[in-house]
Amino acid sequence: MRKRLIVSAASALSLFLAVPASATDFRPGAAGVGDPYYPTYGNGGYRVSHYDIRLKYQPATDELEGTTTILATATQDLSRFNLDFALNVSEVRVNGRPATFATSGEQELEITPARPLAKGSQATVVVRYKGVPSTVKKYGFTAWLRTPDGAVAAGEPESAWWWFPSNDHPSDKATFDVSVLVPDGNQVISNGILAGTTSQAGWTRFSWRENKPQATYLATLAVGKFDISTDTTPSGLPVYNAYSKDLGDNADAARASVERTGELVDWLSGYFGEYPFSSAGGYVPNVPTGFALETQTRVFYSPRQFAKGSNTSVVVHELAHQWYGDSVSLSRWSDIWLNEGFARYAQFLWSEHEDEGTAQELADYVYASHPADDPFWTVKPGDPGAQNQFANAVYDRGAVAIQALRNAVGDEKFFRILKGWPTERRYGNATIPEFQAYAEKVSGQKLGDVFTTWLFTPSKPAVGPVPQGAAAPASLAPGASAATPVEPKSWKKIQETNSVHSDRN
Repeated sequence: MRKRLIVSAASALSLFLAVPASATDFRPGAAGVGDPYYPTYGNGGYRVSHYDIRLKYQPATDELEGTTTILATATQDLSRFNLDFALNVSEVRVNGRPATFATSGEQELEITPARPLAKGSQATVVVRYKGVPSTVKKYGFTAWLRTPDGAVAAGEPESAWWWFPSNDHPSDKATFDVSVLVPDGNQVISNGILAGTTSQAGWTRFSWRENKPQATYLATLAVGKFDISTDTTPSGLPVYNAYSKDLGDNADAARASVERTGELVDWLSGYFGEYPFSSAGGYVPNVPTGFALETQTRVFYSPRQFAKGSNTSVVVHELAHQWYGDSVSLSRWSDIWLNEGFARYAQFLWSEHEDEGTAQELADYVYASHPADDPFWTVKPGDPGAQNQFANAVYDRGAVAIQALRNAVGDEKFFRILKGWPTERRYGNATIPEFQAYAEKVSGQKLGDVFTTWLFTPSKPAVGPVPQGAAAPASLAPGASAATPVEPKSWKKIQETNSVHSDRN
């Protein structure tokens, strides 16, 4: 039997507008998510589910024109909300109606919709804009990298501001459609799967789709002239790699490294579980920077990563991030160890695989190479501070911490943790305390001492990460003189990745 729905005129209007009858609770969303390292990054009051980014880019002049459509849900009664963005905005619409907007701070776009948004309601936000991204500097830098034939957007912890408005914090992940119109003869590289290309009067549009949740800093864009390589992994996963046509002496070494992506994805799956995305690959543009970045499904590599020859170790590092950092993303930037410690440890595992030094030997080498008064030990990988977010200690001491965990719980439980964590937390966000709790659940052990000693103590641990029941080598024992450690064969290649992930180090 149908029941008649009887509502008052005021209530009906309230339902139609998707706002409560009483609007006294409406208030502006926060201008940042409150991250302890970057308080103004991200925004409060809503969550994004999808970005649809349509751009037109002219490489010769670096002129970018775009319309980004954002699908979001209000998490409070909103009178106003912010996006993070740096280019000039000409129009904003919210749910089809013109909205007023203003800018403040370094990257805040303040939007006041014509009608406030009720908690739980959905919003469609359309932002039209244009500008010359390379001329825009925020906090003294730009993440928009000009190349001889175009440009690249890649950077951590921020890069979105220079090409699309967003809620720019990894705690708010979304799916992406990126469609870019460029002059014929140019190509566009982005995340996910190339959904199609169309031509129109001397221009070509490239449309990319990433259908799994992605943090905004992991979205990437490259325009230029590339040699493209497409294939599948042995298990059938599509692989898409691209190389600038003018890489010079680094071209062959780059190819010899990045073309192993499919093989390495399948190898890493043995440790971390099923690959979490629908494609894999990387690109090497002709940029003057030295870093690499785990941009989701399409890793960004600087050609300088291959200046000394091929380096599969850096490819292993960035691909490991597809599980540790991309699929399972940090909840706040102080949790950076969950990204970098495990990506570095993947390099240790690759070294074992290649018979160039075991993970234990590498951990011992890191420990013995830094005397107690080395500032290296003052950086806490579990909370390094914004100024040390990409310090070597986060990577190297962070990996040693993982070896210490391995020794504490034993190989069987350790590898269950290593694979189970990215499987259980797939497409989500996490903190270090949550990882510790998971490791304790799987191992059945209390691990507070291990985590405190290796991640949160600003001094050199008294004893290195020796296996359970083993005597510490002389060079690792408390009070011993610093013996010269034997350098594992893989160490130099591992250290060549030390410029990841930012030239702002």
